[in-house]
Amino acid sequence: MTAVRPRNHRPSRWYAALAACLLALAAHASDPAPAPQDDGPYVFDAGKQLDAVWICGGQVQRTSVARTATLPPRCGYPHAIDVPASLPPAVSKAAATPRIVAVSDIHGQYDLLLRLLRANKVIDADDNWALGRDQLVIAGDVFDRGAAVNETLWLLLRLQQQAQQAGGAVHFLLGNHETMALGGDLRYVNPKYLQSARLLKRSYPGLYARDTLLGQWLRTRPVLLQVGDTLFLHGGVSPAELELALHIEQTNAAYRASLGRSKAEVRADPAIAPLYDGKQSPIWYRGYFDGQLGPDEVRALTQRLGLARIVVGHTTMNHISSLHGGRVIAIDSGIKRGESGELLFIENETLSRGLLDGSRVPLREFPGAPPRED
Repeated sequence: MTAVRPRNHRPSRWYAALAACLLALAAHASDPAPAPQDDGPYVFDAGKQLDAVWICGGQVQRTSVARTATLPPRCGYPHAIDVPASLPPAVSKAAATPRIVAVSDIHGQYDLLLRLLRANKVIDADDNWALGRDQLVIAGDVFDRGAAVNETLWLLLRLQQQAQQAGGAVHFLLGNHETMALGGDLRYVNPKYLQSARLLKRSYPGLYARDTLLGQWLRTRPVLLQVGDTLFLHGGVSPAELELALHIEQTNAAYRASLGRSKAEVRADPAIAPLYDGKQSPIWYRGYFDGQLGPDEVRALTQRLGLARIVVGHTTMNHISSLHGGRVIAIDSGIKRGESGELLFIENETLSRGLLDGSRVPLREFPGAPPRED
């Protein structure tokens, strides 16, 4: 005789699933609510005036200002912003100065960058330019990952203005993450900025579109920069794309003209596809690290380009390191992790690294294959 299952019977696993769901809901209910975010400013071109927008405590605040106004701080970036009458011109080549400082792959780690720059007297305690007539190079990848990308961009623009007035220079080079974010590849964008875009009723790339002050500035930045006998760029020079480094003014112009195009558009255009190729382009190349090139090939490459060295970011090391007899210097020191970082100093051909405590130590020799991080 077959037993009849009562109507209210439920399998034991049904009860287990229900209990797990209730426990998860209870745990979620006890989590603290996320803090209302601060962000901004975002400055939009509104014809005769500019619209400046902040997100303060999760609420949008707007004001209209003259085209050459000074924006006092509200929230987000903590300093006043002098809106420039004109943006600084793009520079592909610059004369060497007695001191050149370089850093890369900041990835929204604004507070850590401040600590590093202050400790090494690149900026003063009030975050003002302190290098006088010398030069600072940022070799790409300010965008993505961290939650203070916008603050970092405003800091670099402000320092660029101050350095120019002092007779020095700040050079911000574009990396692969700048091109990804502006082209709509949002895999690495911090969720804070997706929320900012929703609040401002724009796409994330739209926060840096051609009608924005930061977007206009980004579209004047180079990818390759030669300072004296040193070439700075984010990824590296591939022998397969040597022509891009032999004609850096034309290459930088091609990047400026194509910045913001989607991945599909780039791939479909043979004239610009080599600029964004994920293996051989100047913003992606890793051949100095993974065995594609040895010391002899790197020597031939630098001799062909008339360089003493190539300085690159993109490939993460624990410390700023020397490769291939000093002909390649790797400066992505892992700032993106938010724990430590280093600066490269080139002072009358003497190379050293500046640490978070302000001390100076020799470069590390390349110890082997670094971890791959896009």
